[in-house]
Amino acid sequence: MNTKLATRPTRSRRRLLTLAAFALAPLLLAGCATTYIKTDATTNPPPRIAFNAFDHFEVRPIAMGAPYKGQEANDKALIKIQENFDLRVNTLFSGWNDRRGNAAPTRTLLVEPRIQDIKFVNATSRFWGGALAGSSAVVMKVRFSDAATGDIVAEPEFFQRAAAMGGAWSLGATDNNMLVRIADLAYQYIQNNYSRAVGGPTGATPEKK
Repeated sequence: MNTKLATRPTRSRRRLLTLAAFALAPLLLAGCATTYIKTDATTNPPPRIAFNAFDHFEVRPIAMGAPYKGQEANDKALIKIQENFDLRVNTLFSGWNDRRGNAAPTRTLLVEPRIQDIKFVNATSRFWGGALAGSSAVVMKVRFSDAATGDIVAEPEFFQRAAAMGGAWSLGATDNNMLVRIADLAYQYIQNNYSRAVGGPTGATPEKK
């Protein structure tokens, strides 16, 4: 018996291996796609003035533009980030606005959050791709400006990442937790800079850049 012929892959087997390679290619590429989503800063500078210089706070919905808008996973991630942002930041501002009661505001701080970069691995991709689906990552910037003059008071950025292996082991739980943490970073920055302008962390570390 010709052992060389016996061990040679059959045509159908070669076809299956080729199809498998094509199927895995997008996952491998996706896994590499988060390397550019990062921030070079670990600390946000203080705002020009403490936020308590304003007596009214107006928040815009979180914006997200191309190329991320229209991608199903990222669109759903935005909805979750908005929910977490509303729960923390909007609730905080509502309390501050209520302190004036019916008095007309004299100075309004306009708050405009936007997703700068994002890649979110949803539960389906994580289930089928595991760690090969790559890591999730998001950069959110928040512009604070004087509503009357347009002067920028602060423009911090916040970064969070969910590692590919952690997402695989947790079946996507760490990916979803990332959407909570990014909103919490913005909340902490706003709260900490109300009485004094002190700045705050971006959420990035040397290991997470």
